[in-house]
This record gives sequence, C-alpha cells and structure tokens, in this order.
Amino acid sequence: MLPLPRLRSILRAGVLPALALASLAGCRKEAAADGKWTVGFSQMGHDNPWRMAQTASLRDEARKRGYEIVVTDAQDQTAKQVADVEDLIARGVDVILLAPREFEGLAPALQAARDANIPVILVDREAEGKPGEDYVTFLGSNFVDQGRRAAEWLVKETGGTAGIVELTGTPGSSVALDRAKGFREVIAQHPGMKILASQTGEFSRATGQRVMQNIAQSLGNQITAVYAHNDEMALGAIQALRASGRNPGTDVKMVSIDGQRAALEAIQRGELGATVESNPRFGPIAFETIEQVRKGETIPPKKLITDRFFDRANAAQFVAEAY
Repeated sequence: MLPLPRLRSILRAGVLPALALASLAGCRKEAAADGKWTVGFSQMGHDNPWRMAQTASLRDEARKRGYEIVVTDAQDQTAKQVADVEDLIARGVDVILLAPREFEGLAPALQAARDANIPVILVDREAEGKPGEDYVTFLGSNFVDQGRRAAEWLVKETGGTAGIVELTGTPGSSVALDRAKGFREVIAQHPGMKILASQTGEFSRATGQRVMQNIAQSLGNQITAVYAHNDEMALGAIQALRASGRNPGTDVKMVSIDGQRAALEAIQRGELGATVESNPRFGPIAFETIEQVRKGETIPPKKLITDRFFDRANAAQFVAEAY
C-alpha cells in the first residue's frame, strides 16, 4: 500500500492510476483492513421501480457485509447530484458509489471527491472522465448491446418492415445515448425499418404515456412498432396506444429494456413483445469492487453485467423473481 503523502503528491501531479486510487482508499482509516467503512451512494432518483430495486440491493449488501451506507436522492437533477456528492464528502465517507444522472455535468463532483482522496465507483451509468484517474471503474450493462438485441428482436417480429416510434431516456445520459446507438446500428441494415419519431419520455411511465399519446394522434396507423428505452415508458405507451384504439402487441409490436415484473406480466398478456434485462441488483458487484479497493487490487476500467432476454418463451418462468 502506498504511503498517504506519496498518494497526495500523485494527486497534485494529476496522475491517478487505478492502483493508486485503490491504495489511497486504504489509507483513509488506520483500521482499513478491519474497521467499518462508510459507503456513500449518490442515487440520481427514486421515482421508478428500477431505481428503488437498485438502492435496496445496495442497502441489503451493505448490511450483509457490515458496512454503513448513506444514500442521497438527487431527484433527477444534476445540480443537486453534484451537491449530494459534496455532502457525502463533507460527511467523511470512505468511498462513493455514483449513479450519474447524465454523462456530462458531474465533473465538479468527481473533482471534489478526488481532492478529498475519496475513490468514486460509477454504477449503472457512465460519466465524463477517465477510469483510474477521475473514478475507479464503471459497473454496469453494455447499453449498446441492449439496443442491438431489442432491434434484432423487432426486425425478426416485423419481417424487417416497420414504422417505429422510439421513446428515449434521460437526454444526455450514457444509457440513452448507447441504447439509441445500438438500436440504430441494427435497423440501419434493414431499409424497411423506419424511425418515424424519436422523443424523450424521461424514463417515466407517465411521460412515456403522454408522449406516446401525442405521437399516436399525429401518426396514427403509420405506427407499427415501439422501441422504449425502459419498461416504464413502454407500459405508459401501451396505455396510450389502447386509448387511441390500437392493439399493442398485435398491430403495434412493442420492445423495451429493463426486465421489471410489470413488463414480464405485460409479455404474458401479449401486450409487450420482449424486454432486454438491465439488472438493477448492483449490491454484490459493487461491494466486491469496494473490497478490491480496500485491498489495493488492480481494477479494470469496466466491469460489465450479463443481461438476460425475456419474451413469450420465458416470461412466466422469471416473473416471480423479477423486481
């Protein structure tokens, strides 16, 4: 383990390799090996089942492993999330788990943690910066691949011809950008797959329903498919399509991402065609990574989670264990 004065000189020089980041964490307390650490978790919001399941998983794992955890709620505001991270630093937490609201805009938070010698681990969304310098690592899914898998299913279900409405996530977030990128990579290979409208539903069921209602009124029967960046927006879109006289699941093919219980139930009812899992249960991988930080181990810049795929063939099998 590097001595703390040496680590501080590294910080001042602006060079912070992953091993140094891990080592400085171990120096924050003399009892690094045996003492109880306090983990700060900056959650971007608690307004949907996915976020609540993620926070619950982290709390459960902290309790199992004997950690204290302090959770903040940015209420879907980037400025508040920066302030939340600063508050966690002021509380003297030993490590910060950060679920970024958007890719850009969190540089002040990362810099504040770096100045305080507190390692930051990004969970579920990426932020602008360099792993090993601005933060330790990113834990999450391959969002581009999620978009690809959704598109591949939709191409197959529609025979390669569809008028698509895309409901996108938080503008500027890595997850929304990547899920859109992966989807477009696949449908670009099929000239009959046309995106008629792409509009943010903010990852919200209510917003997704409202946006879908407006688009349905404008485009009517031209819409034959919907791709939603999360299940909540897809569930809202289903309600809006029904209200407009359409039949989601039959004349409008539906695909989304997340794998929450309500989505699997919608698949069983025949309304939603498929959903790509984006697992919110980050507790085990997050605390395994924190343990690596404490031990001074080398940590890769990304640790990706393997996600499943749910459709009519297996939704009933997994609905009971879904969040």
